[in-house]
Amino acid sequence: MNITNLSSYRVHNIVNSESVNMKENFAWLHRGVVEVFPQPTDADSESESLEKRLLTTNRPLRIKLGIDPTGADIHLGHSIPVRKLRAFQDAGHTAVLIIGDFTARIGDPTGKSEVRRQLTQADVARNAQTYLDQVRPILDFDTPGRLEVRYNSEWLSQLNLGKILELLSTMTVGQMLAKEGFAERYKKENPIFLHEFLYPLMQGYDSVAVEADVELGGTDQKFNIAVGRDLQRHFGQKPQFGLLLPILIGTDGVQKMSKSLNNYVGLSEHPAQKYQKLQGIPDNLLSQYFELLTDLPLDTLPANPRDRQMLLAWEVVRQYDGETAASQAKDAAKSGGKEGAVPEFSLAGVSEFPVKLAYLLNLTGLCKSTGEGKRKIQEGGVRLDGDRITDVDTIFQGENELHGRVLQVGKNKFVRLVL
Repeated sequence: MNITNLSSYRVHNIVNSESVNMKENFAWLHRGVVEVFPQPTDADSESESLEKRLLTTNRPLRIKLGIDPTGADIHLGHSIPVRKLRAFQDAGHTAVLIIGDFTARIGDPTGKSEVRRQLTQADVARNAQTYLDQVRPILDFDTPGRLEVRYNSEWLSQLNLGKILELLSTMTVGQMLAKEGFAERYKKENPIFLHEFLYPLMQGYDSVAVEADVELGGTDQKFNIAVGRDLQRHFGQKPQFGLLLPILIGTDGVQKMSKSLNNYVGLSEHPAQKYQKLQGIPDNLLSQYFELLTDLPLDTLPANPRDRQMLLAWEVVRQYDGETAASQAKDAAKSGGKEGAVPEFSLAGVSEFPVKLAYLLNLTGLCKSTGEGKRKIQEGGVRLDGDRITDVDTIFQGENELHGRVLQVGKNKFVRLVL
């Protein structure tokens, strides 16, 4: 839904609201959504639904999505709330993308059985830039008023002890321990550090700072979003709505998509890699992938599962890499992954192991010299199977450690390492 004049759209819909099918009118809003809270029947409801607020607003709503750059790369699971943020942009609202450069230095304890490693400011800054590069194909960065990119260090680094004490006074220890991850750790007598208790409060304070109307997040973020509502109410603001999206199951068809489980599809991966992974998605997950990762009408998908797999692969690659790359990836898959796919480099060309990464970059032709390889590593421009490598002293012990993996420099230089 593209709305260029929000006011006329609002008036039109108010006049015709009784005759409009609410479900159809907000199909874009509810696609792939698990829960919108609060609902008008909830005890803490402000007696209106999100749909009503969308229909009656005389201004674009402010839609918040916070991303903590705790890693360098984003996979398709991370893209789901970003895509919903784009849907709100297309409906005429303002996307407020918060880069959690301050909160990332603590790390969200949600779902963690132990304390996260604290990142340095340099780690966070480097990761933040790669995040923005990877979400650029999804969001509208160009239309005035459609996007604000904010860094939460802007307000969190300015909090004095008095303000921090005020935030802490809004929650009890019992309420904090009700949070699933904390409760589990407390039960198992695993350490919970006091700075971790600050994380939900700081994320909630982000909603106060940007005056959010809606916050997007995965189903595991309901506690944090609810804290944002409480803090907005505490500071005299109208509480935001929470919109929860599902956690994407990975390519193995069993566990949630995760780089640590190697069942992910990275946004920065070579188009041929993306296509190859997506054309093998299990049949029982295809409907969810289409719903969450594309805008295609779900009632017009091919009946044949194989055709649906190939359509999914083509459509997702097209979104991030363009139609030409999608077509090349499709042709490469048809020809057994050779023509138009990632070029190969035989590890037989390595005279001896162990071998330094910088030297390997020179051998493969991805860099003109070992010195250039070192510079590219330091600049964060080198990846192995989509994982960024920043240690110039990285060494590989043998061929089996590298066989079948894709070495990448920048956005356009790739080589598959083979025996």
